[in-house]
Amino acid sequence: MAAEVTMTATDVTPPFRRVLLISAGASHSVALLSGNIVCSWGRGEDGQLGHGDADDRLSPTQLSALDGHEIVSVTCGADHTTAYSVSSMEVYSWGWGDFGRLGHGNSSDLFTPQPIKALQGLRIKQIACGDSHCLAVTMEGEVQSWGRNQNGQLGLGTTEDSLVPQKIQAFQGVSIKMVAAGAEHTVAVTEDGDIYGWGWGRYGNLGLGDRNDRVVPEKVATVNLQGEKMVMVACGWRHTISVSSSGGLYTYGWSKYGQLGHGDFEDHLFPHKLEALHGSFISQISGGWRHTMALTSDGKLYGWGWNKFGQVGVGDNIDHCSPAQVKFPNDQKVVQISCGWRHTLAVTERQNVFSWGRGTNGQLGDGETLDRNIPKIIEPLSHDGSSGQQIESSKFDPSSGKNWVSPSERYAVVPDDNVPGQTNVPVKGNGSDVSVPESDVKRVRI
Repeated sequence: MAAEVTMTATDVTPPFRRVLLISAGASHSVALLSGNIVCSWGRGEDGQLGHGDADDRLSPTQLSALDGHEIVSVTCGADHTTAYSVSSMEVYSWGWGDFGRLGHGNSSDLFTPQPIKALQGLRIKQIACGDSHCLAVTMEGEVQSWGRNQNGQLGLGTTEDSLVPQKIQAFQGVSIKMVAAGAEHTVAVTEDGDIYGWGWGRYGNLGLGDRNDRVVPEKVATVNLQGEKMVMVACGWRHTISVSSSGGLYTYGWSKYGQLGHGDFEDHLFPHKLEALHGSFISQISGGWRHTMALTSDGKLYGWGWNKFGQVGVGDNIDHCSPAQVKFPNDQKVVQISCGWRHTLAVTERQNVFSWGRGTNGQLGDGETLDRNIPKIIEPLSHDGSSGQQIESSKFDPSSGKNWVSPSERYAVVPDDNVPGQTNVPVKGNGSDVSVPESDVKRVRI
């Protein structure tokens, strides 16, 4: 007779949870793992981590409030986050609520995920978040937008903010494949391969040949795309990236830091093909605040643009105006990429997750607050992590108290000497490394 074996909890190794999706915000990061597990880490001051508090997290922490909700996508805005559950057809949002960017009908900050009532029941194909505005594309190819709209970035024909999602009527009869959101501009690609731009256009980032804003979507002339059909778009803070069906890469807009990749620092008012990667088939793109990353179909990753914090990932802190290849241990091929404002995340085919760039709020997920200029593995999310998948849980109890905070409770109004005649400018940020444009309204925490 065989001896009886007693199993203890420590004898059972839980199944490895693959990272399916990654997304990076201004100073925080989010990942979706197999089993519908959502993790977040980095800056938490505005509730963007969803853990029910304002604390930073230096390592990936399971967002327990979303357990059991069958989340299939996660997307970071600058200081807010969204997630979509396909089973309940709900879009959740949380974080900084100014200008209605959370879509709940007010400007309150949320510290745990809440469903956006106006989107309930819609079959969502994709969500894009900019600095202060969001868009959702439905399976039917319609687009809903909400949040800040001072430059017309919502595409609704006005410059009034929208506290709840509204359908972009200008796309009636046009089926949208995907959208991308920058700081104050938006770009869309249609199922037919056309590109539209709207919102803030001062640097030519709409691709329309001028520096004017648009309050409704306007199509980029096919002749300016060399007759190619587009299949993918991404936005940086004030620049735009697109990929054609033949795998060609086009960039346009602001290039003060070389973020367009054309070997110079010149703005482009029309889409301009990136000749440096001619011969490579681009499979994925992402735009940071002032840097750009592109992934080729054979798993090579290239970066360029602003590199003060090492966010390009090539081992230096010098701005690059042409693509430079990012190297990974054992020449691992990359399968996914996401740019934050000053940091970058990548997933490799070996099911490892790497991060680099600004680390001051723990957004690199490596347990520290140091900047990195080469990729470093995030061990709790990675197959090759030496410590195994030790992911903490936020363990937030929604019944323990209120999970939203009015901005008036958290922020003081302070004078700003830089604005002539202005004595009451709310200020937000941490010293010189503010998370908002210099010309934007700023707030400071009490």
